[in-house]
Amino acid sequence: MTRPNRLRLVLRDLGTGAAFASMAVSGQVPIWVLGLVVLALFVALMGRRPFARAPRLTAVLLVPVGGVLYLAVASGQMDLVVAACSFAGLVASQRLLSDTSPTTDGQVLLAGLLMIAGGAALSGELLFAVCLLTFAVLASLSLGLGVVEAAVPPGEPVPVRQVMRPLAMGTTLAMLGAVAFFILFPRLNWNMGARRASPGLGTATTGFSDTVRLGGSGTLKSNPRVVLRAKLTPDPGVEQLASYWVGRTYDTFDGQEWSTIGAPNKRSRTRVTLRRGAEKQVYQKIELLPAYGSRTLIALETPAKLGNALTHTVTGDKRTQLQELGGDELRFVEQGLGYAYEVYSVPPGTDADPGKMAQKEADQLLALPDNLDPRVEALARQVVGDEKDPLAAANKLSAWLQREYQYTLELGGDVADPLVDFLFVRKAGHCEHFASALTLMLRTLGFETRLATGFFGGERVGGEYIVRAGDAHAWTHVLVPGRGFVTVDATPPAFRANQSLQLLESLISLYEAIESAWRASVVDYSFRDQMNFMRDLSRSRREPGKEQRTRLPPLRAWLTAALVGAAVYWTWKKLSRLKPRTPALEATRFADAMERQLATVGVGSRDGETLEDVSARLTREAHPLAPTVSPLTRRYLEARFGQQPLQPGEASRLLKDLKQAVDSQRKQQASGTRAA
Repeated sequence: MTRPNRLRLVLRDLGTGAAFASMAVSGQVPIWVLGLVVLALFVALMGRRPFARAPRLTAVLLVPVGGVLYLAVASGQMDLVVAACSFAGLVASQRLLSDTSPTTDGQVLLAGLLMIAGGAALSGELLFAVCLLTFAVLASLSLGLGVVEAAVPPGEPVPVRQVMRPLAMGTTLAMLGAVAFFILFPRLNWNMGARRASPGLGTATTGFSDTVRLGGSGTLKSNPRVVLRAKLTPDPGVEQLASYWVGRTYDTFDGQEWSTIGAPNKRSRTRVTLRRGAEKQVYQKIELLPAYGSRTLIALETPAKLGNALTHTVTGDKRTQLQELGGDELRFVEQGLGYAYEVYSVPPGTDADPGKMAQKEADQLLALPDNLDPRVEALARQVVGDEKDPLAAANKLSAWLQREYQYTLELGGDVADPLVDFLFVRKAGHCEHFASALTLMLRTLGFETRLATGFFGGERVGGEYIVRAGDAHAWTHVLVPGRGFVTVDATPPAFRANQSLQLLESLISLYEAIESAWRASVVDYSFRDQMNFMRDLSRSRREPGKEQRTRLPPLRAWLTAALVGAAVYWTWKKLSRLKPRTPALEATRFADAMERQLATVGVGSRDGETLEDVSARLTREAHPLAPTVSPLTRRYLEARFGQQPLQPGEASRLLKDLKQAVDSQRKQQASGTRAA
């Protein structure tokens, strides 16, 4: 195998690997299929084609594999799209390991296109876009090299260096054309069959449980994975939110862990109202990502109405209902990889109705564990004094805890009394220790409280806010007469949000920004977006306070026209410079002249034969004209495709050499005829 052929195959095989990766990044391809395809790709890249000797037998082996996939689909153990994608990957692997030929190349690239379509159906996320671009570039270069290689006579080296530059330019222009086609060509919403969620390559890292046990690990605070995206209306317009995203509350502490006594409401609804709303509510369109891993809804404090929930599954989106549980918790009825829903929350600082609460739950707001150390109440009285206002008392205790205690994620493990250990022994802990201490110390003084859990913070990415797994947090709800539950946070402010590495956090934020742009510009790009794009280019926006638009086109319209004009002028100049050289035309005339001369001695092209085919045939037949025709054919290819135009007088000189060889051949033929 010659080097150019090797390069073309490597590009083809890597492109096929990128196509398979576009499906694999969804995390839905079976692990055994993933292993087989990776092994086949590795063997192919090593230049080995073990199936070349038995292509039909190895192709027949795909039949039982397809049967296994069919049975898995029929029994409900595998999704039909996943099975089809897996089979496409196995077919591509069989072709990769078979003998190389133009037919095999076409089949491999066709399988790659099918896998790209499968990847779009399974996820369509940003990693899919990277795989798609990689496949497009590698497959285009491989196809281009294949065309050049077919035009070179056997035994002649392919001018790789000479053709790579025009191939790269052609590939770039093809990509730009595809982008322009995507933006401008009228289209339907192509993501109708796409899935909004896939398990991806990682497992869920956070969520909610029915209990919160003190003394647990605090390693979650260093996890930068994004678990929530939210679009807020009105838009706060700040880079960092200092907001609490509540998931559920707990009212019962047994000395070791928190739980709630609230009974679940068996009725499921599409929309739930927890409390009366207020003016200027905060609207949230929230998407919970697969990294979240829980069915509990999250919302900005204090949520009033929640609904319009969608469950993202591997087979698509579907409506789901909500079930109300104790502790103001709402859960999705359907299990999914991710969720989307809408929430209206009361604006921060607004007095809010505490919501529906049974007498048993209200009484539990003062409950203390039976074995509570008496030093806890004594310490609370020492700090609060005679303060009777619950919020003032809570603020006093909160400030004292932040001042006297250390925040740490390094804990000593399970202890008999974690609250006493925090308050009187270690005097250090994470947010659950601070929140538990504040909640229970207030209860010892007769103030009604509960523990709240969820997330704190929010980072702006594009027009949305993201919340990370490390933003998981716990705080205290203090029931203030006439105002409802008020949030008081005893954790030092610097440690409320996630504690992950800054570099890792920045990289994930960059990924999220690109992912957001990809979803907005490609995945969700619709015919309406196309119309808006064209309208925004040509029409001015109405300025605030003005009834009519300005009659002149906006600045962007002038800039667009200038860019288009510059592109046309650049193209015209480029073509003008190329026109005098007309290398392609000169090369074609040169080839035509060669064919005419060869025809005079009966060496004309047969049906469908090109000049390269004629030269290859003469070489195979050891024809006397082969030594002369072969280098001239190579020179023609360099001039035609390799951007090495014929120099002035070169064509005449080469044709003169050919004429001499043809005349000599004609004389030999004449001598042979007379002798006969």
